[in-house]
Amino acid sequence: MISFPRNQRGATLIEVLVALLITAIGVMGAAAVQLNSVKFNQAAKFRSNAVFLANDISDRMRANRVVALKGDYDIAIDDDAPTGTGAVAVDLREWLGEVALRLPAGDGAVIRDDTRFTIRIQWSEGRLEKTREGSAPSLQTFDFVTEL
Repeated sequence: MISFPRNQRGATLIEVLVALLITAIGVMGAAAVQLNSVKFNQAAKFRSNAVFLANDISDRMRANRVVALKGDYDIAIDDDAPTGTGAVAVDLREWLGEVALRLPAGDGAVIRDDTRFTIRIQWSEGRLEKTREGSAPSLQTFDFVTEL
């Protein structure tokens, strides 16, 4: 039978446990990095959608410039979509529908100042944020300024 010095008994077991602990911490760190990556990717997708949607209504207004300059495209956050059958009503209804579809709790506004338009898009990233219990998630806002 092999005899081990008294002070080395169990040393290998401790080394294995330490290696296992270090590996477990590394795996948990990698999982946290992956989770944050998914979260930031989703937030970037929302911002990209906001840019796309702002360009969409901007192009619609450019196609109907005279009417846009009269203020027919003006709409505020929380306003209902127009119900008419005219080109402006259809444009705004389709656009607000896309904003609501592509962004969580999404809403949009068109604010006119002479020939300068601010297109504001808001949405909630509530699923992605850590909020205190009872507090509402903050709204993200994207403003796109253009001139016709």
